[in-house]
Parts: sequence; C-alpha cells; structure tokens
Amino acid sequence: MSVRLDGDLVRLEGHCHLEDAEALVSLLQAEPGRRVDFSACRQLHAAVAQALLAFAPECVALPEDAFLRERLVPALGLRAQGT
Repeated sequence: MSVRLDGDLVRLEGHCHLEDAEALVSLLQAEPGRRVDFSACRQLHAAVAQALLAFAPECVALPEDAFLRERLVPALGLRAQGT
C-alpha cells in the first residue's frame, strides 16, 4: 500500500495506484485536518489526484519528482505548509 497513516500525517509513497485512492479518501474523511506528505511519492494515479482535489489537504512536504511538484500539486490547488 502506497498510502499510510503516520500519526495525523498521511504519507504518499512510491507509486500510488488506483486502489490507493479508497484508502486515501477513508483517511481524509476520518480526520478532516489530516496533512499529506508527498516527499516519497513518485507517481499518482488519476483517482488519487481526484481524491486530493476533493479534500485539498495541507501538504507538509512536496514530491521530489519535478512534474508532480511543479505541475500537478499546483494544478490540484494544494498548499504547502507555511505558504
């Protein structure tokens, strides 16, 4: 599983596939204030991106991947902590 809960932080790691979208939605619905750490994320399925678009959680760390960091994260309207 590429989506895991670490305290109140949701970590997206490696390649986040279609089946990870349901886990992400469940975690974000359970605690609306949960933040997301993208630092270890390498790829996002569109369903995971849609879940992020719907919940717009605060990001504590952006992905290293240039496309995700520079194109996808801003397009989803996500905000990084402290910005």
